[in-house]
Amino acid sequence: MTVALTLAAYGAGIEQSPLPPDVVHHAKRAVVDWFAALIPGSVAAPARILECALSDDLGRGDAQLASGRHATPRTAALINATAAHTVEVDDIYRHAIYHPGAPTIAAALALGQAKNVSGLHFLKAVVAGYEISTRIGATLGRAHYEFWHNTGTVGTFGAAAAAATVLGLSAAPYAHALCTSATMAAGLQQAFRMDSMSKPLHAGHAAEAGLLAALAAEAGFTGSLDVLDGDAGMGRAMSNGPDWGPAVSDLGHAFNITDMTFKNHACCGHTFAAIDGALALKALHRFSVGEINRIRVSTYAPALAVAGNPHPTTAAEARFSLPYVVASALLYGSVRLAAFSDERLSDAAIRQLMTKIEVSVDEEIDAAFPGRRAARVQIWLNNGEAMAFFQPTRKGDPDAPLTDRDLDDKFLELAEPVLGDAAASRLLARLWALESFDGLHGLTDGSQ
Repeated sequence: MTVALTLAAYGAGIEQSPLPPDVVHHAKRAVVDWFAALIPGSVAAPARILECALSDDLGRGDAQLASGRHATPRTAALINATAAHTVEVDDIYRHAIYHPGAPTIAAALALGQAKNVSGLHFLKAVVAGYEISTRIGATLGRAHYEFWHNTGTVGTFGAAAAAATVLGLSAAPYAHALCTSATMAAGLQQAFRMDSMSKPLHAGHAAEAGLLAALAAEAGFTGSLDVLDGDAGMGRAMSNGPDWGPAVSDLGHAFNITDMTFKNHACCGHTFAAIDGALALKALHRFSVGEINRIRVSTYAPALAVAGNPHPTTAAEARFSLPYVVASALLYGSVRLAAFSDERLSDAAIRQLMTKIEVSVDEEIDAAFPGRRAARVQIWLNNGEAMAFFQPTRKGDPDAPLTDRDLDDKFLELAEPVLGDAAASRLLARLWALESFDGLHGLTDGSQ
């Protein structure tokens, strides 16, 4: 069988099999984190602009935006996924260099609302989307990430699998949904090497395209079943002709959704180890920022390629600037949404400290990417004292995870300014009890 057929057989069977309790719990963690990203992103410019551009699809349909506005499922998936990827706090599967939640959960929720599925059915769709897409992403690997944005490309499979599971497709149409989604997978790295709204739109397009592929497959639309592993398939065209065997070897036995990274900072994940290392040095040595003479951050090459912007001028650029976020962390103690306000972007103290920061590639750290995301931070003070800290992973990675309480705190910090304290708390409680609900309406009614 082709790899698509094998993945589809797994996905088509997930609804008939009980999920281990820990997998259900991790799926709820992913959903809580997705809503934490969705809510602040829903009031940001990209989602608001798309609402204007797609107004013909609003006010009708059985899916909902975060605001509670009704929409057609494809439009809800597109706008909600874009919103969930906008403020850079959504989850990561590090081995695939990929944010699965934004497109996968957006598609599952939009179609799940339209089809009035239960909370448990929705969670199974989320698991299917994560398991299938993360394995495709890990196989495409670092070679794919050189030019492609994995959340836009690999995310299409997450959305297609989640939507196919919501629809209850059998293995054959499920495979066609995956294969049709493959030829619509897109998202260029260059699209976010400067200020633009394209990066979050990649997640939105992936959600919409995957959902469309599943709906089309349900109606009889077919795709090329060897589109992943064929001679001119995705593996060769968009990667380095990888071995697809590992992608299916542990299906149903290991669950990648239990191995997620949840962000502790509101910026590009490639900067996290450097932020954590800088904060650790300051906590250990208790120096003042005014004492700093020079800082060196050494990390893996893709971090510099994606997040090495030395002179960011906008919030979008600053989220992808190692010098900016490290300086912000040292000055203010954290890198949350406030770090990208207009006031902070024009902060003279941040800009002055940035001039003292140099970044470089550490060959040993680079060799361990993407399975490990590390950084070495060195700081020299004006009095000649030198200090160094090796940050082997990022807080929020599976080997240094955020607890459920940490996720609650993150959710409330991000949701309360938009929803209000009481509504945010009610929604959070509902999300942790999702498997007990008969339907999904009320999760996005705008008031909770």
